[in-house]
Amino acid sequence: MSNELSLIEHLRELRKRIFWSVIALLVCTSIAFVFFRQIIDLLVMPARDFGSSQGLELVYTEITELLSTSVKVSFMAGFVLSFPIILYHVIRFVAPGLTQRERRSLILFLPAVLLAFVLGVAFGYYVLTPPALTFLLTFGNDVATPLIKVSNIVNVMVRLLFWMGISFETPIILYMLARLGLVTVRGLSRFRRFWLIIAFLLAAIITPTFDPFNQALVALPLLALYEVGILLARLARKKS
Repeated sequence: MSNELSLIEHLRELRKRIFWSVIALLVCTSIAFVFFRQIIDLLVMPARDFGSSQGLELVYTEITELLSTSVKVSFMAGFVLSFPIILYHVIRFVAPGLTQRERRSLILFLPAVLLAFVLGVAFGYYVLTPPALTFLLTFGNDVATPLIKVSNIVNVMVRLLFWMGISFETPIILYMLARLGLVTVRGLSRFRRFWLIIAFLLAAIITPTFDPFNQALVALPLLALYEVGILLARLARKKS
């Protein structure tokens, strides 16, 4: 009977955490929708700055295109804004099954996750985007005149920035796995050769272009982040 009650309480706790996470996502998405023009302007600014010197214009070709694009960027921005709250509820849900040291590590883990994500987005926006757009907008421009759909450039930017933000979480994830005893420095070192292949596969998925230069701009930081993760894992094992 006690096990049944424990299971019911566990499910109630899960429902409560999901409920507040969804509320946070909806509220943050609504706030972001108020500023969707500024968000879209920020996302298309690299293409617009390049296009202004080339006589290019941003266009939309469907009646609902701009509305659907606005909803999409609002949802993504809302997810980013609500992510600390969602992660907090995830930690609170799993906390009862962890030791006090592990709970403390997860709480301290939260600011590092946010910082790593912001750094990844900044890297994608300021380092990766300019050469990628230059390649895309100048390739074959003597064959056809480019008219950039606003939904297309927004989709490219959102995908690139989101996955670069996630990729920059690699050292933090490896550190936490090492603190929890789920991975070892020796195992991570052995996995390095496989990560080399994975990094270039991820680069091919993340980058909007197929040229080796832009893919290397993603793959090389991923390789460096993995090495940082190994160093942090070694530090985590010394602290444990």
